Amino acid sequence: MSEKVSFGDRIVAAGFAAGWKLVPLLPERPTAAVFRLLADLVWRRGGKSVSRLESNLARVTGLEVGNRELSELTRAGMRSYLRYFHEIFRLPSIRSAEIVRRTHVIGAEHIFDNLSKGRGVVLALPHMGNWDAAGAWLVGVGHPFTTVAERLRPESLFRRYVAFREGLGMEVLPLTGGDGHNFGTLAMRLRKGGAVCLPAERDLTKSGVEVRFFGATTKVPAGPPLLAVQTGAALLPAVVYFVGDDWGIHIHEEVPVPEEGSRKEKVAAVAQRMTDVFEKGIAEHPEDWHMLQRLWLEDLRR
Repeated sequence: MSEKVSFGDRIVAAGFAAGWKLVPLLPERPTAAVFRLLADLVWRRGGKSVSRLESNLARVTGLEVGNRELSELTRAGMRSYLRYFHEIFRLPSIRSAEIVRRTHVIGAEHIFDNLSKGRGVVLALPHMGNWDAAGAWLVGVGHPFTTVAERLRPESLFRRYVAFREGLGMEVLPLTGGDGHNFGTLAMRLRKGGAVCLPAERDLTKSGVEVRFFGATTKVPAGPPLLAVQTGAALLPAVVYFVGDDWGIHIHEEVPVPEEGSRKEKVAAVAQRMTDVFEKGIAEHPEDWHMLQRLWLEDLRR
């Protein structure tokens, strides 16, 4: 059966195709300015995504919706979000050595020390900064890794995104529509002493693990903590953000797996400690947290 693709999906796919083709051919600063202007236009128009970002940032900061400071933070958040797209269009044309040079990393030894001993690492990240640039840095310092990608629509856009990430040196598994053995594949990579990178602060499915996050309940993916529990790999929360025109990554210390308790209890404990690290990182860099969807369970009922 052929895929049903809406007109809007086709426009988005065409826009991404044009972005990857044209943006690298144009001067960086003028195109960056265009993306900032677009972000400001989207922010001024408002809409569901902007309102949701503002609502999410209100939880993070404690500011009330409608507060001027919160409004300006939301504007900065939209600029950060659109900067991400501008950068992914340019990343394939940037030399690996430049990406490594422009990436400022705290705690890189937590990755390197484990991998040098043949122990796998699970890097768990919230949706912040430029995740793809962070991945390109990890590849650039000699550590290719495996990740999982959400299946975008239309299929042509998904294939372009996969090709883009594979071009940066990542191994990409489809979240859905693959062979159905993603967890087993990730576990195998880890047991062989490899690295796995996964987004980890939003999973509102039945398989998500409930955690407390900025004072309310949400769900996070079970995958990262479960992989640590099952394989013995080191779970390292990583916070990604922008530093001027460059990129920053804070690799935190390993989240320990409790020695006592059932597998479910261990996964829940690891998930909560991982989320606590995310909470601190997001509070330090709220403008670079790209969460434009509902996240907390109580918001789903509104």
